[in-house]
Amino acid sequence: MPLDQLRHVEGTVILHIVSVINLDQDLGEELIRHLKTEQQKDPCTALCPFSVALLLSVAVKHRLQEQIFDFLKTSIVRSCKDLQFLQGSRFLQDLFPQKYDVTAIILEVVENSAFGWDHVTQGLVDLGFSLMESYEPKKPFGGKVAETSYGLSKTPAQQACRLGASILLETFKVHEPIRSDILEQVLNRVLTKAASPVSHFIDLLSNIVVSAPLVLQNSSSKVTETFDNLSFLPLDTVQGLLRAVQPLLKVSMSVRDALILVLHKAIFSRQLDARKAAVAGFLLLLRNFKVLGSLSSSQCSQAIGATQVQADVHACYNSAANEAFCLEILGSLRRCLSQQADVRLMLYEGFYDVLRRNSQLASSIMQTLLSQIKQYYLPQPDLLPPLKLEGCIMAQGDQVFLQEPLAHLLSCIQHCLAWYKNTVHLHQGVEDEEEEEEEDVGFQQNFEEMLDSVTRRMIKSELEDFELDKSADFSLSSGVGVKNNIYAILVMGICEVLIEYNFNIGNFSKNKFEDVLGLFTCYNKLSEILKEKAGKNKSILGNKTARSFLSMGFVSTLLTALFRDNAQSHEESLAVLRSSTEFLRYAVSVALQKVQQLEETGQTDGPDGQNPEKMFQNLCRITRVLLWRYTSIPAVVEESGKKKGKSISLLCLEGLLRIFNTMQQLYAARIPQFLQALDITDGDAEEADINVTEKAAFQIRQFQRSLVNQFSSAEDDFNSKETQLLITVLSTLSKLLEPASQQFLQFLTWTVKICKENALEDIPCCKGLLTLLFNLHALYKSPVSLLRELAQDIHACLGDIDQDIEVESRSHFAIVNAKTAAPTICLLVLGQAEKVLEEVDWLIKKLNSLGSDTSEDSSQISNQTQALEKGVILQLGTLLTAYHELVQTALPAGSCVDMLLRSLSKTYAILTSLIKHYIQVCRSTSNAIPGRLEKLVKLSGSHLTPQCYSFITYVQNIHSESLSFAEEKKKKKKEDEAAAISTVMAKVLRETKPIPNLIFAIEQYEKFLIHLSKKSKVNLMQYMKLSTSRDFRINASMLESVLQEHNTEDAENEPDNDQSSTAEQPDENQEPKKKRQRKK
Repeated sequence: MPLDQLRHVEGTVILHIVSVINLDQDLGEELIRHLKTEQQKDPCTALCPFSVALLLSVAVKHRLQEQIFDFLKTSIVRSCKDLQFLQGSRFLQDLFPQKYDVTAIILEVVENSAFGWDHVTQGLVDLGFSLMESYEPKKPFGGKVAETSYGLSKTPAQQACRLGASILLETFKVHEPIRSDILEQVLNRVLTKAASPVSHFIDLLSNIVVSAPLVLQNSSSKVTETFDNLSFLPLDTVQGLLRAVQPLLKVSMSVRDALILVLHKAIFSRQLDARKAAVAGFLLLLRNFKVLGSLSSSQCSQAIGATQVQADVHACYNSAANEAFCLEILGSLRRCLSQQADVRLMLYEGFYDVLRRNSQLASSIMQTLLSQIKQYYLPQPDLLPPLKLEGCIMAQGDQVFLQEPLAHLLSCIQHCLAWYKNTVHLHQGVEDEEEEEEEDVGFQQNFEEMLDSVTRRMIKSELEDFELDKSADFSLSSGVGVKNNIYAILVMGICEVLIEYNFNIGNFSKNKFEDVLGLFTCYNKLSEILKEKAGKNKSILGNKTARSFLSMGFVSTLLTALFRDNAQSHEESLAVLRSSTEFLRYAVSVALQKVQQLEETGQTDGPDGQNPEKMFQNLCRITRVLLWRYTSIPAVVEESGKKKGKSISLLCLEGLLRIFNTMQQLYAARIPQFLQALDITDGDAEEADINVTEKAAFQIRQFQRSLVNQFSSAEDDFNSKETQLLITVLSTLSKLLEPASQQFLQFLTWTVKICKENALEDIPCCKGLLTLLFNLHALYKSPVSLLRELAQDIHACLGDIDQDIEVESRSHFAIVNAKTAAPTICLLVLGQAEKVLEEVDWLIKKLNSLGSDTSEDSSQISNQTQALEKGVILQLGTLLTAYHELVQTALPAGSCVDMLLRSLSKTYAILTSLIKHYIQVCRSTSNAIPGRLEKLVKLSGSHLTPQCYSFITYVQNIHSESLSFAEEKKKKKKEDEAAAISTVMAKVLRETKPIPNLIFAIEQYEKFLIHLSKKSKVNLMQYMKLSTSRDFRINASMLESVLQEHNTEDAENEPDNDQSSTAEQPDENQEPKKKRQRKK
């Protein structure tokens, strides 16, 4: 049967079933029960496109909707979790390859619904919104929303939310009648959920508009209604919403006019957020409505995510109308230059983008900026300082705050001027009017003279000229202190803007670079004073590093010049900057700050900060420089001891780590090009030829060498911070290696070797190295044998709970030593054992579902079941031998003991689950239990349960010792020590809490073993010894020694009988301690 015909038949069948369920609601509930049962056995058959479509059609009935959506959402999240669980373990991938992805199935339903399945569409829309609302991004308490839209979907909840958006987008594309309903619901949620994150809805709206801007003209009234509420929405939401509907503004005049009307009202609003929203809206309009004759900016177009639609404006509006429209908006924006600092700041940050996208507005914008800066510029050539800083600050009563962000204004002027000189001048033709050209040259000359004058006078100025010397008050508790903090940050910002300006126009002139260094000296003096004051007073702004005004593009240019420029003609001028270690450190630390901002927010300040392509290119350039600097000049060579702060090498390494993380978060698809850009030897390779594993392995080898050098260096030269960073860099890069590749195996072998040969005593480094080892090992094969060897080393290092026994020294890993064995390595080993237990538990659940499947293909299922059972038993067997070592180890009281007891309880609970599985098997089939299960039970009886009871006794003894010690203190200092004693008692109570749970878990295990013995006719209890630990128990050796003492006293001194009997109780209480002392 042809596919389309089959789909029509399925649609008809669904329609008939739905009509029957409408007559009898119980049938609907029976359908849900049936599918839930089937899903337990095999999710593939339970949730196929047909059954999902059927459920969604039934879900239109409100009585069943909640049940059906809960079932579908649970299935989706479980599928995503299973997929994530499998990706992290090679052991699971080999045993249980994932054949089924519920996400793909649901999207297939959307595709199939095009074949006349109209009854499914409403269910699809409701499911999409339900998923997006149930798993939306969470807002931390009192914190900022953690935006994930710019990164990849990592958690199952994020994947479910992204699936909801995909369902709605695809349904929107396929079904025309329901489009207006989807659009209306999305817009309603953007408005009503203003307090919670709405980025996922805005992303969806953006994709909807891109997919059909012309179709949306029919629903333009809904968009214009939304605009009426712009003043009441948070600024982030307004900006996102306007970017999303921007393509619609180009094709619908009514929408554009409605928006302008709303923005005009908002610009005079009393609410600051409303005015900021108006500025954001006007800037967006200026960027996107080109005046005829503006230069093409495709080479540097600002990306607004995936929401851009390149439409030709002139098809809708003539150029004269556009010019008048843009100039009218500029007039409105000029009024904002007298408003609060936040509003002005938005304008200064937005003008550069407007200029670059709409070059015909250059003259108007530059004139606006010129008139603004003239308010603060002092033209007298000998007057210091050159700017009126007091005009930038406003006082209202006791409060002092910033009125004019002068550094941002200068930064805007500097970038606009640079762009104007580079672009407009090159394209100015002969036909330009002389008057206009004279005017343009006028403002350009004005700006250049002004910036040169400010530069010259800023270098001459002393801190006293700004009233900012060391004696100045910088505390935030006084008005003067706040004013001085604002002044300091303004002056530092101005210095940075001028550094970038002078470097760019200097063309490697020695004089200009001396100016750059002079400006940096001013910046650095202030920075040092703020740091010094911050050390004394925690409430100073300088405690947090002020955000740098250098642009990302300039940072990459500066670093390349400082570290990689070998041109003979540049050598003399660059020597000026290279002579200052502080300046080099500053350049690298600004690069680190920029990368950090990009990693956290997906964009940076300054020009092209929101352009992913430009950011990617800058990152590649910065990485090349930092990598060269770190690998060429080791940190040991640097004389960092004389100066405070991190060495340049360490800053480079930190920057590299952040860049590698950022690449994997934001540019995962472009990692091949990134690695290609780092490899200078292979510049001409085709994109398809790039082998990511090989390129990543090459980079890994460079950091491996650095790490080996750290380990082989003298103790005084060992740098813990650098070693930690190197280990984290290696962990990050190892994610780029293909687990099946030879390079991955080599890296794993090297990591094992490092752990075996280096007696590392630094706790954080040890933690990082072992975590890396476990993560790598899990992707290659199960790490249980590794856990056993580490457990043996911990046992040998810490000694046995029975002090008479000398543990055989079998050191596999030198990293396990007296400093690291407990708690560090012990907790890591137990944490990894927990993961193995989770995997085993997951497999046992899968076993149970396979066991309940009675389909025809039983031989295939039987083979799979046997493979799973074998895998589970082998894992548990090896894990038991690791626990066998740990429960005999003299662990210190505290977290290790607590975690081991809990871990043992979990182990017995999972052993019980396995036994229950075999009880079920014995009920349904006549098969005998496998020999390997018998061996596992025997192992648990001989190597674990008796040792567990001994360990419980050991734990109780060390706790009774700490209690008796506390009691002695209590007698000496009753009142003073009361609090300390109660703390000790609470701690003992907390740490002994897991003991009853462990005993219960052991007894449950033995109980089900008895059941299995009866069912299978095999006596499994023969391997179990009688349990001894109870709340009341008789310690035979203790009883014997007490009786002997008692008899001796009786024989020697009969009259003192009463005294000896009264002494028995304390003797008995103290006996375990005595016994241990005697054995010493």
